[in-house]
Formats: sequence, structure tokens, C-alpha cells
Amino acid sequence: MTAEINWLSLSVFIGFFVLVTAMGFFASRWKRADVPAHLDEWGLGGRQFGTWVTWFLVGGDFYTAYTVIAVPALVYAVGSYGFFALPYTIIVYPIVFLIMPKLWTVAHAKGHVTAADVVHARYGSRGLELAVAFTGVLATMPYIALQLIGMQVVIQALGLKGELPLIAAFLILAIYTYSSGLRAPALIAFVKDIMIYIVVLVAVAIIPIKLGGYAAVFDAADKVYAAKGGATGLTLAPSQYWPYATLALGSAMAAFMYPHTLTGIFASKSADTIRKNAILLPVYTLLLGLIALMGYMAHAAGVKVTSNNDVVPALFRSLFSDWFVGFAFAAIAIGALVPAAVMSIGAANLFTRNFWKAYVNPQVTHAGEAQVAKITSLLVKVGALMCILFLPTQFALDLQLLGGLWILQTFPAVVFGLFTRWFRASGLLLGWIIGFLGGTYVVWTDGLKPLHAISFSGSTYLIYIGLLALLVNVVVAVVASAILNATTASAPAEP
Repeated sequence: MTAEINWLSLSVFIGFFVLVTAMGFFASRWKRADVPAHLDEWGLGGRQFGTWVTWFLVGGDFYTAYTVIAVPALVYAVGSYGFFALPYTIIVYPIVFLIMPKLWTVAHAKGHVTAADVVHARYGSRGLELAVAFTGVLATMPYIALQLIGMQVVIQALGLKGELPLIAAFLILAIYTYSSGLRAPALIAFVKDIMIYIVVLVAVAIIPIKLGGYAAVFDAADKVYAAKGGATGLTLAPSQYWPYATLALGSAMAAFMYPHTLTGIFASKSADTIRKNAILLPVYTLLLGLIALMGYMAHAAGVKVTSNNDVVPALFRSLFSDWFVGFAFAAIAIGALVPAAVMSIGAANLFTRNFWKAYVNPQVTHAGEAQVAKITSLLVKVGALMCILFLPTQFALDLQLLGGLWILQTFPAVVFGLFTRWFRASGLLLGWIIGFLGGTYVVWTDGLKPLHAISFSGSTYLIYIGLLALLVNVVVAVVASAILNATTASAPAEP
């Protein structure tokens, strides 16, 4: 093991990791409130984050370490089809601009901490609240595990074998998140995003020069895809149009239903802050497009890996000096800390408000809520770590596929009530059950694939299963609500 370690790269990596750790502990004193023992303070940073803090925080937990690893890996494997993440992140921001300021206004006025709080207040249904909370926690767990995979990839690329380095890094994360709450990832996000921007901009400028220019990069990648045959290539095959479009649309609708992205929304200080971020956040989409290009660059550089997740580390190790490799790997690893922390906090907020307070201790104090959330955030991280240590990596990937489908089924319950009082809680709950269970069944019977074949007029179309399940979900909710509205004189619950 020692012979494989590049000590200069490792030293740079450790230096930046120590810097971020110090910032994580310092964050407990940053914008500290007079009464810190409160779930609003620990779990939402006091609801006082302005435009720039929110921009870095939301960007930090939306564009994760696994994004930097997985998007180029997908492009490396399948070509242009891997770029579906770009239209998805373009579509998502109009959704944020239109919906999230309304959600923030409702949550801020009533002191809601989670989307499930909003749903319960709107419909007065514990069952629907529980469905939204359960889905949020369930969908978040594999997402945290994916951040660990991203961190694990770069730690191993540094030559550190075994699980001890990953465990140590995550224990540090757990401790300063417990201490500082949402303020820790909010503060660290500044460093993380600046480092990622430097790494990506240097990569897209320097790597093509070393490889003979972008024309040479695209030509080399095209030859590799042509040799593979099938649907891989620099442009989409006609058979990929529908899966590409439906994956992008479904992913966009699901993105801000996750607890970690909603936590960033609820932590903002105003609805205008959210609108400004919806305008500014597409800058990250440009960054994502540049990141994806590294999949093509890896082919041009002749990178060969046993696992596609190793593409980016192998590319950097082959073309950059040791100190920059350490810097780049530190950026990716720190890019795992921010979203993992926010995800664990989002899941902890859900458990505290919509399980513990709702069913175990309705009279829990604000300080008690904060303590329960802190302990839960530790348990969530430990659970994700156990998944990585004791289960195959593919298990986390498969669960994340299901997580996107599951969280998409909460869209009607969370969003529709913000704009209309027509839907009934029972109808929405029935729609959620059908969409959740039906979508899971289809994914399972299709061999854990995200797409399902639909035959129509003699043609076959591959459609994202999450979007199909959502369509069924909405139809069931509409029909059931119409029947309930027609057969009962009682009006839906007031918000």
C-alpha cells in the first residue's frame, strides 16, 4: 500500500480536508442565535440565509461529489445519452421559480420545517403526512450512500486502501454536523464550490491542449463509440429521444422534492432569495456540462478502467501534476461532505417533526426537537456508511434509482395544495400508494431498469418509469378527489 501512495497528492488532500474540518466546527459560532437549542437553528440555520449563502448551499447539495464522478462515467460509457442531466437541470429552475417561493411563504408563516409539515397543515391528514415523510427519509438514505461512493473513489485513487480512511472522514463529518447543524455545510459550500470550479475550468482548458484540441477529443471518443456499436455515440439515436426527454423531465420534477434540496429552500430568508437563486443557479448547469465533457476526454486520453466510476480520478492522475491531483481529489471529497451533511439534516428534520413529535412525544420542547434531530442525523450517517461497508455498491445505485421514482410520487401532495383546495387528502394518499407501489413493482419486474417499454400504434417507446407512475398517481388522485367532493358535503381542510 505504501508504494502506491503519492505523498504529495495525499498531503495536499489532507491539508484541504483539515481546513474544511476547522470551518465545520467554526460554523457553530457563525450567525449564532441567542437560543441555539431550537430545530429552526440547528436544522435550518435560523432561516436567515441570503442570496449568496443559499446559492452556494443549494448548489452544493444539488451538484454533489457523485455528480462529478458519475456524470463523466455515464458519458464515458454511453456517450451523449449521459448528457440528460443538462436539460434536467435547465428544466428544474423554472419549477423552482414558480413553486418554491410559495412553499417557502407557507412554511415561514406557520413555522414548518419539512414538506410533510406543510402537507399536514394543508390537509389535516396524518396518513398523507406520514407518506411524504416516510418517502423523504427512504429516498435520502441511498443518496447519502452515493456521496460516500464518490469519496471512496478518490480516497482509493490516492492509494489509501481499506475502509478506515472513509470511516475517519465520515466520523469527522458526523461530529461537526452534530455540533453546527446546517451552518456547517452552508459555510463549507463556499470552499467546495470554488474548488470544484477551479478544478473543472482547469481541466476543460488544459486537458484538450494536452490531447490535441477538442476536435481530437471528439474524434477519439466517436471512434470508441463506433467500435462499441449499439446506441452509444456523440449524438442521440432516435430510439433514445423518449427516454432522454422523460428522464430529464421526471428528474427535474423530483429534484426539489428531496428533503435536502427543500432544506436549502426553507433555510432561505425570503421568497425573493429563492427567486434570485432560480435565476442564478443555472450557472451550475454550465459547470455540469463541462464536467460531462470529461467522459469524452477520458477516451481521448486512452483511459481504461475496470469500473466507470474510476474514470475521472484516472484521467487526472494521468494528465496532471501530483499537487493538482491532490487538490482535485480534495475538491471531490469535500463535494461529498456538503450534500451528505444536508441530506442527513433533512432526514433528521423529517424524523423529528413527522415521526417523533407526531407519534412519540407531541409535547416535545424546541430544545428536545433539536436534540432528537442531532442524534437522528448521526444514525442516518451511520446507516449510510454501513450500506457502503457491508453491501455491494450496486445495491446503493439500485436504491437510488428507486429513490428518484419514490420521491417523485410526493409531488402532487406537496405542490398541488399550494395552488388549489380542490384535492382531497384521501385521494392524494391513494394516488401516492398506487404510484409508489406500482412504480416499484414495474422497476422490479423490469430488472431494476429506469425505463419501461410502451407499445403504441405499432411503435415501442421507452419511458421513465417514475414519470409513468406519477401520471397514474395524478389520475387516481383526480378521480378519487372528484368522487369524494361529489359524495360529501364537507370541504377540504383549510391550510
